[in-house]
Amino acid sequence: MVKKLAPLALALGLLAGCALSSHPKIADLKYNPGRYQNHSVTVDGVVTSSWGIPMVPFKLYKVDDGTGEVTVIAQNGRIPTKGSRVSVRGRVNEFATFGGQAVGLHLQQEHVSFKGY
Repeated sequence: MVKKLAPLALALGLLAGCALSSHPKIADLKYNPGRYQNHSVTVDGVVTSSWGIPMVPFKLYKVDDGTGEVTVIAQNGRIPTKGSRVSVRGRVNEFATFGGQAVGLHLQQEHVSFKGY
């Protein structure tokens, strides 16, 4: 009986793990950056600031979900303005790690959805 349930338990565990890691809180990204490094995740929140310079191939904005704030780097498309509610899917990256702390933790935007319009 246990041998028959083992594959089911393993499958449910893997599905639960995938669901948790694909939609983490920003605080989880900051406190466990290695777990998410080079993985695509989705965060939902409010844009607290955005910057873009004409003729520069990337734009930046910050998203706050109530647990923390993360910078998003967008290379194309429209970027959200301050106060916009968004859902952002992006690849987790950092510029460096010093003493176990991620420096320059950010999401490389893959897709953004505007909420509440």
